[in-house]
Amino acid sequence: MPMHDWTRVDPNDYHHFHGRWIFALTDALNLGGLPAGYFALAEHTVPPYMPDVLTLTLPGSERPSKGEEPTDGGVSVATLAPPVTRVADTEEGKKRAGRRRVAIAHARNRRLVAVIEIVSSSNKGSKADFADLRDKSVELLRAGIHLLLIDPFPPTARDPKGLHDAVWRALTGKRFDPPADKPLTLAAYAARGANTFSAFVEPLAVGDQLAAMPLFLTPEAHVLTPLEETYQSAWAGFPAPLRPLLG
Repeated sequence: MPMHDWTRVDPNDYHHFHGRWIFALTDALNLGGLPAGYFALAEHTVPPYMPDVLTLTLPGSERPSKGEEPTDGGVSVATLAPPVTRVADTEEGKKRAGRRRVAIAHARNRRLVAVIEIVSSSNKGSKADFADLRDKSVELLRAGIHLLLIDPFPPTARDPKGLHDAVWRALTGKRFDPPADKPLTLAAYAARGANTFSAFVEPLAVGDQLAAMPLFLTPEAHVLTPLEETYQSAWAGFPAPLRPLLG
């Protein structure tokens, strides 16, 4: 199913789809998409944030580490092979002024591993809202939490070269020039440690199918997130009278 043009509908209509996609993703991850010891939750508190989808482990759970691939009786296996995306880059992070550090932890003492954020139009609605999204993304990565950003909205005056360019410049100082015909963004980030970060980017356009994007569980190991399948599941419950608005 192709990516729709979500600028054509009221933000509240998109919010309905956004919520369905969040829970479709958590279902897919919990029903075989994650290795043993990992689980996904929707919209749980991670002070000072409330991300869309969290991947967590319980204290003492088995976690994939360098040189090993966990198995769990036929469910998902985290792979150490590098992800295959149109763009891949690894850079050292910018030096931060001062010693400001944001403490990020799940409210119930579960170990936060990764975050999936599905962008809404409200995230780009004002300079302050966009800065909050960009800065939140950067702080998560600096705290060692891996990140998958899904942006189905075109660039604005606040992100003229797209969301990945804004995040990557804030994180590493490096710029990113997306292809002109692919203004939407799928971007997976790995926090490698030692102030080093990797980005795996799939530029996207309205009408494109969604690639399965890596979701990192450790600096080396990842699973593939079934974006296309979960998008279809969310779309199946989108109200039929509103569908013609999207073309």
